[in-house]
Amino acid sequence: MKKFIFLLCLSFAIPAFTNTPVFADDYLSPLALTADEKSSNIYVAQFTANQVAAFNTNSAVSRVIRQIEKPSGLAISPDGSQLYVTSSTAKGTVYIINLKDAKILCSIAVGHSPLSPVISPDGRTLYVCNQFNNNISVIDLDANKETSKIAVEREPVTAAITPDGKLLFVANLLPTGPANADFVAASVSVIDTRANCVVNTVTLPNGSTSLRGICIAPNGKYAYITHILAHFQLPTTQLERGWMNTNALSIIDARKQTLLKTVLLDDIDSGAANPWAVKCTPDGKYLCVSHSGTHEVSIIDRQAMHKKLADFSKDTQDYYGSSSQNSVINDLSFMFGIRQRIALKGNGPRGMTISGNKIYLAEYFSDSLGIVNTSDSTVTVSSIKLNPLKNTPLTAVRRGEMLFHDASLCFQKWQSCATCHPGSARMDGLNWDLLNDGMGNPKNTKSLLFSHKTPPSMITGVREKAEDAVRAGIKHIQFMQYSEENASAIDEYLKSLEPLPSPYFVDGRLSEAAKRGQNVYKKAGCITCHTEPLHTDMKKYDVGTGTGTEKDRHFDTPTIIEAWRTAPYLFDGRAVTIKQVLTKFNPQDKHGETSKLTEQEIDDLAEFVLSQ
Repeated sequence: MKKFIFLLCLSFAIPAFTNTPVFADDYLSPLALTADEKSSNIYVAQFTANQVAAFNTNSAVSRVIRQIEKPSGLAISPDGSQLYVTSSTAKGTVYIINLKDAKILCSIAVGHSPLSPVISPDGRTLYVCNQFNNNISVIDLDANKETSKIAVEREPVTAAITPDGKLLFVANLLPTGPANADFVAASVSVIDTRANCVVNTVTLPNGSTSLRGICIAPNGKYAYITHILAHFQLPTTQLERGWMNTNALSIIDARKQTLLKTVLLDDIDSGAANPWAVKCTPDGKYLCVSHSGTHEVSIIDRQAMHKKLADFSKDTQDYYGSSSQNSVINDLSFMFGIRQRIALKGNGPRGMTISGNKIYLAEYFSDSLGIVNTSDSTVTVSSIKLNPLKNTPLTAVRRGEMLFHDASLCFQKWQSCATCHPGSARMDGLNWDLLNDGMGNPKNTKSLLFSHKTPPSMITGVREKAEDAVRAGIKHIQFMQYSEENASAIDEYLKSLEPLPSPYFVDGRLSEAAKRGQNVYKKAGCITCHTEPLHTDMKKYDVGTGTGTEKDRHFDTPTIIEAWRTAPYLFDGRAVTIKQVLTKFNPQDKHGETSKLTEQEIDDLAEFVLSQ
């Protein structure tokens, strides 16, 4: 890549939407990319179209491989003969495709919602992130068989392997542990591929969540991870200078398996919201990051960045002034002079791949392939529709989903709704002091699943309905005036959300323990407030969990549907597990009569709740 001299900023206009019914497969939703240098093809996983397309870099889409449900990740064998595709369903599958004739050779069962397949340098082993089983499948490609599963932290979503194939670095989407702790952060699991076990866990700085991208430098020396760096310990009174959320790049010394530094990807008055994919150019000169919330790509001079890190004063304090190895360089001008921030023509760039002097980006919401050409003295940007013969209008649901992920709705573009509600409007695992029920009493982020069906809204029920919460969020969290058209579209998106099958199911049904737990659910009185079909009576109660200024507070009864993915629990996220909710934090039996239950009954009850 040559030195960048000129950058032309491009704006993206959000089109109007229609109420005409449009089915999901009318949209392509390109999510992941991989490049085949030998055939000059870019392969595109089109998530909602249930297909993978081959885009010839010299023309357009050359072939389409259909009938792959929810393709979420792609990898190509070292010899370029086979394509590996993860199918992100509850009964997760990896498909092996012969690229010569585009036919599926075989399928391999893995875990719940697999993604990010990573192939070993020798081409003999495939690693797959099973997001909701919290583990990594190890597949022997000689036998086309899963040989083991490796437990990691929470929701592994992407991984990268060192050039020598000895270490696999896995980015876990969300923090573990209680949300009311002083330190809450997600981590990177380090797997020894010879022993097939986790040998280290690198915890990122306080407030790290929504880890989305990871890559290894060509020389194997560093791992780079994109994520949100949330300042959750501050009241949400402003957005300037990243007061609530900043967008970060963490750098791990891959050989020592330790966190080196975390730098901010934002500018002083312009957030670089929702960083997603990160890739090194093959020569190692540049590091590229897609920003799904601001529809941009950053091209960072990697060598200049490391020089700047080396020159940085050793006594610099991180944002919190803590002693956590002073890992955060809280300088919003750090990238000045070493990074080009390039506006794309498409909307919602997620997956990214690099081929030659071109950066390709999966523009999720505009069904397009973004191309940044850096071969000339000036950077040129283009966007190619992946289905040029079809001009599908935006439904209210699709437009609402796009707006939910769009930081353009936010003052200075620091964050989108998806910043605190990643993973299809779920939660970030943090506590936030949103000021809607006073100051100094932070509450755990709630999943927005069924929010419009289960009023009132917010943990303390301070909003009469979810529509009020959406509009208040735009005004008081995004710090922008809302348009009713935009807010209504977001409502429609949230109403469209559906729960995923629980990973606690056995062959799609309740386990024997969960069946026993269903009876305990009635015996303990849980069914009194958590009534079917949504497992909530939509009333507020004092269940004895209030503490401090929240003592004797009445809390809204939450649904237990998808409780398996919404930890930590209670209003302040102090309970790490459902079992803790039933035992440790229910001493007076005000939150279900559980004190007289046997250990087996407690386990069975927890199994039932986690199976919803």
